[in-house]
Amino acid sequence: MIKPEALERIRAVKRASQVLRAGAWRAAQASDHVVLDADQRYRRRIVMTGERGGKFLLDLPEATALRDGDGLLLDDGAIVAVVARPEPLIEIAVAGTADQTAIMARLAWHLGNRHAEVEIVGDKLRMRRDHVLEDMLIGLGAVVTPIEAPFEPERGAYRHGHGEGGGRG
Repeated sequence: MIKPEALERIRAVKRASQVLRAGAWRAAQASDHVVLDADQRYRRRIVMTGERGGKFLLDLPEATALRDGDGLLLDDGAIVAVVARPEPLIEIAVAGTADQTAIMARLAWHLGNRHAEVEIVGDKLRMRRDHVLEDMLIGLGAVVTPIEAPFEPERGAYRHGHGEGGGRG
């Protein structure tokens, strides 16, 4: 049985049950912010602590990919901004050749075949640092550049078990 004082502490925790997508709200409205890497931004239910010390329960109906610039609407009307934490990544490109599109498609296929999380940024790919995959990519003709940046990997194309489904729309 839950003690009354424990029940009161549970009731006192603010809840965020709605995501305001980036661009649908003004950042100046944020009362706090959470800085999260890509894995930490794919959530359904977890207690979070903002950078200013405010605690709240993220309580969404299903696992959701939170993106840089999103807002979490608390039950008291306050908004907590989501900030993507920079991570050690590599940027994958192909040197200007006639086969550039075919080589990039081949690189993407090999990464997908290994179930590597990948972000598409213009004509480049990004992924987390992995020396084995980096060596493979270089061997396949990629130009690999280490960078530090927020990571927004593509989510699965299947809705069940993968949050919002494919794409970033």
